[in-house]
Amino acid sequence: MKAILCEQFGDPDLLELREVPDPIVAENQILIEVNACGVNFPDLLMVQNKYQFKPDLPFSPGGEVAGKVLALGKNVTNFRIGDSVLALCRWGGFAEKVAVDSDRVFLLPESLNPKSAATMLYTLSTSYHALKDRAELKAGESILVLGAAGGVGLAAVELAKMMGAKVLAGASTPEKLQLCKDRGADLLINYEEEDLKSRIKELTNGKGVDVVFDPVGGNYTDSAIRGMAWKGRYLIVGFSNGKFPKYR
Repeated sequence: MKAILCEQFGDPDLLELREVPDPIVAENQILIEVNACGVNFPDLLMVQNKYQFKPDLPFSPGGEVAGKVLALGKNVTNFRIGDSVLALCRWGGFAEKVAVDSDRVFLLPESLNPKSAATMLYTLSTSYHALKDRAELKAGESILVLGAAGGVGLAAVELAKMMGAKVLAGASTPEKLQLCKDRGADLLINYEEEDLKSRIKELTNGKGVDVVFDPVGGNYTDSAIRGMAWKGRYLIVGFSNGKFPKYR
């Protein structure tokens, strides 16, 4: 089969398309023919050897796939060959086939196409867990989403709106902010051109936001925290700008 391989750690342009052997299916695994694979920020970190999971070289990136079941390990009884599935494979998805532990595979509804399905689990599950389980976001509350035009950011915008919150979307360009508005954001902040803390206070009539959803980190963190309301909740989702914030 063909696979996109990381043979040396570095930038994505070092990845190579290679012919490799088909995966060997273990007794608790499912072999999937990959129809679509999501591309996420963890993939970029992984090929640079900066992620918490560190596969041995060479490996194929790609952590979430959608496709068809080709073969079943001897202990797998809850799937059938030919089933349409969605899977969290951690890595290995940038290939024609991937073997995945059966407890990380889910049946795909007919109403959901593979391309959409393969971009859902990382972003939506991360944002849902953050908003629902950690922040306990409630209807009527306000939330600032930083990096709101990114994968988890857009998911957070959409989910927060569904939960009844007032959504302030922060992004770095007018085009990104327009995308956030199209996805349901109530208010927009261009944090490259506007003072983040002052703009938060202005848009919330001096109260501040109840929740901050931050996948960016770096210099924006301090301003966002200072723009929170009393008893506000700050969600650390990631550090996509590569800088760990310093709290002071």
